[in-house]
Amino acid sequence: MTVEPMFDRRENRLLGALDPTDYALLSPHLSTASFARGAILQEQEAPVAHVHFPMSGLVSLVSVMEDGQEIETAAVGRDGAVGAFVGLGRWNAFTRATVQIPATCAVITESRFRAAVSRSERIRDLILRFKETLLGQVQQTAACNALHPLEGRLARWLLQALDLTDERELPLTQESLAKMLGVRRTSVTLVANRLQADGLIRYRRGTIAILDRVRLEEAACECYCAIRRRSDNIARAPAVSPPAAVTGLGAALEA
Repeated sequence: MTVEPMFDRRENRLLGALDPTDYALLSPHLSTASFARGAILQEQEAPVAHVHFPMSGLVSLVSVMEDGQEIETAAVGRDGAVGAFVGLGRWNAFTRATVQIPATCAVITESRFRAAVSRSERIRDLILRFKETLLGQVQQTAACNALHPLEGRLARWLLQALDLTDERELPLTQESLAKMLGVRRTSVTLVANRLQADGLIRYRRGTIAILDRVRLEEAACECYCAIRRRSDNIARAPAVSPPAAVTGLGAALEA
């Protein structure tokens, strides 16, 4: 991890959605840091110590089995945060958060973040909306992994990565993709070769370049649009919910 200069908060959609008054509760305590591929931002079942707001790169939330096998349950980029639920109370992480594509994040300690949330209904409301969106992504990903062919799933994952990083060339290995999708590397190789032969992507030296986004969207399963639709709605929702509604929703989600 390396410390970086200060940043433009609009590079992260959650921070960018806050008005100046609410952002001022966080800004004095935010620092920036860069993380290499493979860095672990939080460990499964361990207390959350920091909240990370990615401004570039991609973080995979993965479930780890007792035998060490992993599978991605959701991905977080500039649209969200890792560890933000600690703002609703002390929290142990449900998943391991692993940097999949090198990332730069705004970082704040859990105690400072909880203090800011306790003073701002707007920040709490934003966390709750992000929580709903992330839960929707987890559910959609579970259905996708169970029901859809690998080609559609791989296309969906690559499109998500494009949206979250805004890069046309993604530093990804087929081995890492296989791990995230819960399949054999040979299966990913076969599908990636087919997408490359069809002119949708180019794969070489651990980098996947998207050549034809329109056709890649046609190859993706329906889950891509469903996940993107939920993500796009985070910052568009009203800034503040009525107090009773916020309290009720928080109680329901924390149950």
